[in-house]
Amino acid sequence: MTNIETKKTIVVTGIGVFTSIGCNRFDFWNSLISGKSGVKRIQVFDPEGHKSQIASEVLDYNPLEYFDRKESRKMARVSQLASSAAIEAVKDAGLDLDKEDRTRIGCVIGSAAGDYNYLEEAHIRFLSKGPGSVNPVTVPRVIPNMPVCNAANVLGIHGPNLGVSAACTTGTHSIGIALGLLRGGTADVILAGGAESTITPFVLDAYSSMGVLSAFNDDPSKASRPFDLNRDGFVMGEGSCVMVLETLEHAEKRGAKPIAIVKGFGMTADAYAIAAPEPSGMWAAKAIENALLDAQLSSDDIGYVNAHGTSTKTNDKTESLIIQKAFNNRNVPVSSIKSMIGHTLGAAGAIEAAACALAVQNGTLPPTINYETPDPECPIDVVPNSARKVDIYAAISNSFGFGGQNGVLVFSKV
Repeated sequence: MTNIETKKTIVVTGIGVFTSIGCNRFDFWNSLISGKSGVKRIQVFDPEGHKSQIASEVLDYNPLEYFDRKESRKMARVSQLASSAAIEAVKDAGLDLDKEDRTRIGCVIGSAAGDYNYLEEAHIRFLSKGPGSVNPVTVPRVIPNMPVCNAANVLGIHGPNLGVSAACTTGTHSIGIALGLLRGGTADVILAGGAESTITPFVLDAYSSMGVLSAFNDDPSKASRPFDLNRDGFVMGEGSCVMVLETLEHAEKRGAKPIAIVKGFGMTADAYAIAAPEPSGMWAAKAIENALLDAQLSSDDIGYVNAHGTSTKTNDKTESLIIQKAFNNRNVPVSSIKSMIGHTLGAAGAIEAAACALAVQNGTLPPTINYETPDPECPIDVVPNSARKVDIYAAISNSFGFGGQNGVLVFSKV
């Protein structure tokens, strides 16, 4: 943690986001507060025969609006989504790259998986045709650091460049790492976030085999129901979000209007299991404590928790316990936007961080939709079904990933 006297103020000045409910921050935010679901029957392939046949796909995205056909074909969809979000974030921030020192602008963008779709196709081709049949672009398409590399290439920025892979905590860790780099003076501006596009037959079946996906196929929009007694698993999602983070000094110098302050970041490891959360929640609660310590705030300063809220039995129960521990049983409002956009894996932390920052800016909490039957094991205020107007100073965003990787971000009003 940086010394209090020297800690720089880091602000969010732009957001680029692509989700099933909106492909810019205004449409995304308006859909969130109206409780719109983006979950539908899968369209990218025929899901017939799969236990779970639903997903939250980004259907209104056309990469040719951002890249020419040749450039687009060299990128995996996850890289296209990441790069497009970076472009939109720069535009949203009013950041004129031609007037900036591009060596002082960096990228920290993560993906939990990379390009599974192309890897699956390449493997099938190899099995059928044998050695010599694999396309030479296979490796640079599928490795998880390609989204951040492509984003930097497209924008021509030469500062620190890092691809993060931390399961469902990827986007949160990316923003937290960027916060540290900016405080340390490594850069003036960093584009930070996450992207994911892994809705493939193989991946869908792999998660189904773990018993973590919802099979509520008859009414997809009602399938993701975090904290509800009758939840039966999460919904696969895809998307991307990149935030422009910069020092307040740099933002003021160029006349930018900040959206929110990134006040703090905390992380821990459960060191317990490869998939299940540590049952007591003590280490995830410690991540919240670390984030608040870094932000120099107390739990009483927090008026909202953007939950990890996956809609699985174990995770929601454990997160409820975590929140109760961290907030000393205070009934702080909690909501999960996964109820609307599903679980976007490596992009989730970044998309949820954006929602958290916008909640602080606008004084409105997005709802947890599809909440019908309270679960006695989740005794928290989930902001059920309708957005709530509030006046809050600060909020936190939780991310808890496979392997026990915990990350928490704190945002406050400017």
